[in-house]
Amino acid sequence: MTRASLTGIAGATLLAGALLTTSACGTGGAGDMREGTRTGKVAGTITFRTLQLKPAFTAYVQGVIDAFEAEYPDAEVTWEDVPGDGYNEKLVADAQAGALPDVVNLSTDSFQLLADRGMLADVARLDGARAEEYVPGAWEQFKLPGRGEGVYAYPWYVTPEILTYNTELFEKAGLDPAAPPTGVEQFFDYAERIAAASGGRYAAFMADPKGRLPGDWQKMGVPILNESGDRFTFDTDTAVAWVERMKDLYAKGAMPKESLLTSGDINQLYGGGKLVFGPGSPGFVRDIKRNAPQVYAKTRVAGAVTGTLGHIGVYAQSLGIRKDTEHLDAAAAFAQWVTNGPNQVEFSKQATIFPSHAQGLADPYFADRGDGTDAETVARAVGAEQLRTAGLDANTPVQWTNQVGDAVVREVQKAVTGEQDARTAVRRAHEEANRLLAQAVRK
Repeated sequence: MTRASLTGIAGATLLAGALLTTSACGTGGAGDMREGTRTGKVAGTITFRTLQLKPAFTAYVQGVIDAFEAEYPDAEVTWEDVPGDGYNEKLVADAQAGALPDVVNLSTDSFQLLADRGMLADVARLDGARAEEYVPGAWEQFKLPGRGEGVYAYPWYVTPEILTYNTELFEKAGLDPAAPPTGVEQFFDYAERIAAASGGRYAAFMADPKGRLPGDWQKMGVPILNESGDRFTFDTDTAVAWVERMKDLYAKGAMPKESLLTSGDINQLYGGGKLVFGPGSPGFVRDIKRNAPQVYAKTRVAGAVTGTLGHIGVYAQSLGIRKDTEHLDAAAAFAQWVTNGPNQVEFSKQATIFPSHAQGLADPYFADRGDGTDAETVARAVGAEQLRTAGLDANTPVQWTNQVGDAVVREVQKAVTGEQDARTAVRRAHEEANRLLAQAVRK
């Protein structure tokens, strides 16, 4: 799965589907941006921008800021929180005006938008030893193709993919709730059996190709990018077979018909007993517990569908530092402060998220399964275990922007509905994705 299905905090998903539009606004010369210098003194006033954390987490964030300022009395943090709508556009406008915040909350798209254009400081050069403090794969996620060992953001909170399912509907389809699917192909096999048994009364999963790609392909061993990261390579027989299987399952009723073109209200469908598999997010489990207790009682949690590679999808947020900040020491110290183990643990106890910090993830809070019957508690333990042990290569590559995803989805949708064959769909998607990637590089 991709970030589309792994939102960690309600409302915190970045709604930035127009990367090309924003980049076309022009950020020329950013690569020549001067780099701030270290003075050895944590001092000065810095700005900190977050994404839709007020008002739910005002007390937490302000508490982190207050503690930092108490530790470093010569430093002052000005906090601004902005809505998700138009976030990328605002970043570009601020970059053009020389008004980027010193420390900025980034997701995959916004990270690429700024890092590719040389606007973010290389935190590996600032403090490379800190790499060992994060869970495997978290630090590396914020490298850029062709930029060597540079890392351009501090990992913040993450949300790992899990599997949630309705055990009652599982049993009605003749499936064993104690044996959930573990691979993409097996997941599709289960979906076919569910469709055959349901008689149209319920479906197995949402079609939503954007929520499944490129994660499914990565798990099946499809190479998404070449080694240099400058060209997509997913036009393969395996990708074509995936599209053909989706078409077959769609025709058999394994997915709600409307879910091919819109994500719809998956919580309502699952909460109404109309869907076997829920979203792969621990936050979803909490929502069902609150809003559909009868279905929650039938909900079980398991490790994510991984495929032969053992990879899971991870939705990640990070903190980038403005490259030319006037107070580099204060900005770096504050980003490190926000992302340290204790602060990430406290945040995770207030929201359904997980620390990217290894010390934080080792907190007993994330290992407690209770008596094994409460799905929310089990989801927390399962998610944490996967973060500690699974390969994170199924992260969405920074090159797979929202615009690339939309282009791929458009072609897949046509194949699923029979407007074109699967091989043509993958070929056209591949060509358009590479056209967009080349265009982004030229920008």
